[in-house]
Order: sequence, then structure tokens, then C-alpha cells
Amino acid sequence: MTDIADAAQVVRSVGADAPDESPPSEPCVMLIFGASGDLTKRLLVPALYNLACDGLLSPNFAVLGTAFDPLTTESFRARMSEDIKKFHTRKDFDQTIWDDLISRFHYVQGGFADMNVFETLKAEVKKLDEQYSCTGNVLFYFATAPKFFGLLCDNLHKSGFKAGPGWKRIIVEKPFGTDLPSALKLNEEVLANWQENQIYRVDHYLGKETVQNLLAFRFSNGMFEPLWNKNYIDNIQFNVSEAVDVEGRGGYYDSSGVLRDMMQNHMFQMLAYLCMEVPGSFEPDAIRNEKAKLLQSVRNYSPEEVSRYVVRGQYGPSRDSTGKVKPGYREEKDVAPGSNTETYAAARFHIDNWRWEGVPIYLRSGKALWKRGTEIIVEFKKAPEVIFRGTPVTALGPNRLIFHIQPYQGIEIQFQAKIPGPRLHLQPVNMRFGYGDAFKASRYTGYEVMIYACSHGDATLFSRGDLVEAAWRVAQPMMDHWAKTPAQFPNYARNSWGPKAAADLIAKDGRRWHEVLTEDVLRKVPLFKDGDMVFLEQVIMALRSRQVSAGELIIKKGDIGRELYLVARGEVEVLDFDGKVIKVLADGDIFGEIGVLMSKPRTADVRAQTSCDLFVLDKSDFSRILRDNPLFASAVQQVAKERYQVNLPTDALTAPR
Repeated sequence: MTDIADAAQVVRSVGADAPDESPPSEPCVMLIFGASGDLTKRLLVPALYNLACDGLLSPNFAVLGTAFDPLTTESFRARMSEDIKKFHTRKDFDQTIWDDLISRFHYVQGGFADMNVFETLKAEVKKLDEQYSCTGNVLFYFATAPKFFGLLCDNLHKSGFKAGPGWKRIIVEKPFGTDLPSALKLNEEVLANWQENQIYRVDHYLGKETVQNLLAFRFSNGMFEPLWNKNYIDNIQFNVSEAVDVEGRGGYYDSSGVLRDMMQNHMFQMLAYLCMEVPGSFEPDAIRNEKAKLLQSVRNYSPEEVSRYVVRGQYGPSRDSTGKVKPGYREEKDVAPGSNTETYAAARFHIDNWRWEGVPIYLRSGKALWKRGTEIIVEFKKAPEVIFRGTPVTALGPNRLIFHIQPYQGIEIQFQAKIPGPRLHLQPVNMRFGYGDAFKASRYTGYEVMIYACSHGDATLFSRGDLVEAAWRVAQPMMDHWAKTPAQFPNYARNSWGPKAAADLIAKDGRRWHEVLTEDVLRKVPLFKDGDMVFLEQVIMALRSRQVSAGELIIKKGDIGRELYLVARGEVEVLDFDGKVIKVLADGDIFGEIGVLMSKPRTADVRAQTSCDLFVLDKSDFSRILRDNPLFASAVQQVAKERYQVNLPTDALTAPR
């Protein structure tokens, strides 16, 4: 189940569209199985309300809910009226529109295996169809556990719901199976009496406007598609980072894990959108055909390749800033004490086709990480450095195209630019497009698009059976190998970037994860909290990430200082000449600045006391940022004075280096 805050998104430019540009949904009766559950109140009903507010819900529309809960139509309406006040996503609540919508809600109590209930439902649907002139159209929404999908499809068929005029369509929720055999069996069950074009398998991630924009961006901008191949792209990284833990859902999560819950469906769908071939048109099957071909081209790993290219992790207990111990995954409610369920996974995938041969595709996702964020980073091959021979430019960084999916929604391009001045110095800069800056938009749950598209028979955003099977064929070898291999859990701390093994995985290829640092995260560091946007952007663009293990030496006494370090998470210890700990630095602290500033040998060893996530600022970038930002220079002077009793003159900080 998706949290409402995770699903809410910018979606439609209200008032900017021509009145007739987007017709309302087609008339239908929407029959919701599991109507008393969490999905209905948190996502489906707010989605219907949003469609009504935007004039996209047909007046010839009604909802019939059914579940085992002993409700009546009146009590069902009352419950939904209370819930909508908690879960609607609009700035202001329009009571008039809600009153009209809720008047079209109805309820029948009963079990999913009771054929008498289905006869009652059939009679009620017929009555509502006549009352609201729905022309025989029925949208069945299975807001239930997957184990009921086959039973519901079978009973709908037996009770004669397929007969009569109008279309009949079924939306089924994820997860569609728990592994490849169960997905194949489930496909067989739902297609036993229904056609593939009647089955709409939901992945709510595809309802996100920023995910849909991947197709629009690729195929409407001629400047990028010619570059979209192995000749110009070095690697692609997909990152879904969740700051929350399992949030009391240990019973569900312990039978799932991040591979099933996030990677096999959401992330593989984004992968297909980003890397698929150009379709012949925007017709649903043209797009889904290319998505299927892409997923079928992803290499299925042997057990040896799983060990080489895939890392799993599980978070352990940790202390928060107040000293309170927060439980590790194995201590969470309803989780087995020795559970080997992964809460983190990182992998390198290979797409074995002409376009992407040899381009590493990295995916990672996890819970209880350092921030919430979903990003796709397309990193281009570096330009030749030889042309800059004889200039102050000693190295070139890669250009990056970053798709921000959530919570920030936008697109960013990172490239090199000349620093103002008489000599040729380069600095990474960015151009950024934000949805909130460009569009006057509503906050949607993501399900609006799904319901609306299904009513029009548009299956573009829904998974076809072969797509689901192809995704499971990629995931199955990993699950099989993990089931036979003991896990060394826990292997990462809460609020970290994940296990060190994930950094080692990509480092073997000579690359590193691109940690997308945002202004709000950087302002939590005392040294940067008062900086203006230009300053913060300079810092963000210059920082690079590094993970170290407990006991690893970060700075060696006597080495010339060429880097400053910022502790994102963890603790480091400063050692004296005898190897005794003289100071411990933790989250938000910096170290190494004296050696960098004075270009002198390091005066002490610095060692990781725990596993640490560090941001590194190279000497050239550090000196440049100091020169451009006097307030930052003053803050560094203050740190040096308080920590080391060293008075750094201003001219020493800001002089050209």
C-alpha cells in the first residue's frame, strides 16, 4: 500500500487546457471489491474526487462497493465522507462537489466466494446502470489481496457479468504474483474467462506525471534521442530511496522484501520507459510491445552472476540524535527474529540489445535510508580532455541528465561552464526544470490517471501479461539464489546510504553512485545552513560521495591535504601521535580542512569509528567556493579556531590557489 504523501504529485495544468481538450471519463458503474479497505479510502476515493473537481468524471457514473464488512449504503457513505476529509489532496475542499459524488456511492455486503452475493451485485449494477445511463459499461476494481483475483474473475464470469451491452474491464492491484510461478498461475486464472484487453494490471508508479514524462521527454525532443545509446551514454542509475522503515507492516514486508516490493515492478517499469526502442506510435500496444521487448532483453543471471552483480542489505538498530535506540528490521513488529528478508538491494543489469550493449544499468532501493527520493541519473561519456592540454583544466567531469520523480519533480541537466575570469577554469553547473515552477497544477494521488485511462480503454500505463512475466524472469534467479545463500544481516545502519557492498559493486566498474543532494538536506549541516542558493548550488555540484567501513583509515598523517570531508552519517575519530583518540566527529561535522587550506602535511590520522557516509570536496573546488563566498570562509575560520586553536587569516583562505 502506498502512502498518500508518496503518491501525491503534480499532474494537470488546471485552467491552462482548452475546455474540450480532455473529455470526461466514459460512463460506467465502478464496482470496487474490497471497498472498506485502506486503498479505497486513501487513494481511490480521493482520486475520484479529484477527477470530479477537474471536470474529468462523467456525470453518468456510479460506485458500487462490496466487502465483508457489515455496512449499508448509508454507513458506507458516512465512512467515506469522514475519510475524504483526511485524505483528499487539494488545497481546499469543495463540499458541493463531494456531496454530488458521494450521492452516487452504494454498497452491498458479502463474501467473495458467495455466488448469491454476485447475483445481488449483478442486480444492483443493472439498477445503477439504468439510473445513471451508464450504457452497460462496468469497471471492476480488485482492491483486494492477489489471492482473490482468480476467484473474483471466475465468479464474475459464472454470474453472467460479461453479457449485455457496453464494455467490461477489470483493474487488478499489485503485487501480481510473488514469483514467476505464481505470476504465471495468476495470469492463467484471470485469463481463463477474460481477454487480455479486459485486464488492466495497475502499477501506481506509472500514474506519476514525472514517470509518464519519460516518454514525452524522449520522443518529443530531437536533441536527446540521437544520443540515447551506447555511443554516448556511459551508465544509467535508478535510485528509489525511502527514509521510512517498514512502519509497522512487518508481517507484509517479511514475505515480500524490496526486490518484490519495489524493484521487480516499479523500477523495471521505469527502466522499460527509459530504455525501450522508439515505438511506431503512441498507441497502447505499440508502447507495450517495446516495453516487453526491452524487459525480455535484460539478461537473466546465473547464480554466479547474482553473486557478482547484485547486493542485498538489511538495516540494523541505531541511535537517533536524542540517544534513543531505534530497532533494526529483525526487531520490528511481526518480523521473524532471524529474518533474511532484504530491505535494500542494488544491482548492475545488462540489456543485451544493439542500443545498450555494454552500458551498465544500476538499480538500487531501500528502506530506512538517509533521505526520501526517487531519481534517474543518465550519465554521458566524458568529452576528450586532450583539447585542454596546456590550460589550467586538468580533468573533465561527466554531463548528467537527472529525472527527479519524487518528492521534488523535475528535470536537471549538469554540464561544465567557464568560471568568469581571465583564465580558463571550469565549474560544473546545472539547468533545472521544476513542475511546480512551470505549471499551475493540482495534487493528485496517481490513481486518477489510471481510472480515467481505463474508462477510455487506454492500456498504455498498465502492465500486460507478458510484461509481468518478463520482469519476474529477471527477478527470479536473484530470489532463488538468495533463498539458498545465508545473509550477513544486518549490514547497514538506519539513515545511511545503504551497505558498503553497494558502493563496492559500482566501484569495481570505476564508477560511483551519484547521491542527489538537495538544498534542504544540505541546510541541516551547521556549516551550510545560512548559505544562499548560489552558494549551496556550488557546494552541491562539487561534492562527491564516499563510503568507508568501520576501522578504515580516511586521512593518514603526513599526507598532503587535497580533500575536505563532510560526515553525512557515522562517526570518525581523530588520533594523536600515539594512536589515542583525541576527538570524535559525527553527522554534520567537517574534517581535513586545515591540511587543504594550508597545503601542508596532515597532522593526525583520521579513522572511521563506525561505517560512514562521507561527502568529499576537492581542494580546487573548496578554494574556489571559499573565494566566492566570504561568509563560508568566516565559518571555516571559526571551526578552525574552536577545534584546533588555529587562526587562519582571511587572505590565506581567499588567495588564488
